[in-house]
Amino acid sequence: MFHLAWQKSSFSGGDASNNCLELASGTGDLRHLRESDDPAVVVATDAAKLRAFILGVKAGEFDHLV
Repeated sequence: MFHLAWQKSSFSGGDASNNCLELASGTGDLRHLRESDDPAVVVATDAAKLRAFILGVKAGEFDHLV
């Protein structure tokens, strides 16, 4: 796999020991996600699906799962 420039959320703070979700743009429309404490596991999706998922999380559509 080629090199991805991973970005941490600004809400996670600057400390490298803070675990959080990281996001990277791939080739074309691909977006890659990983958990910083397990960086070998990467999920890829397109920008439209990622946007729909994030909007759903913000709207509370998945709150019943926790």
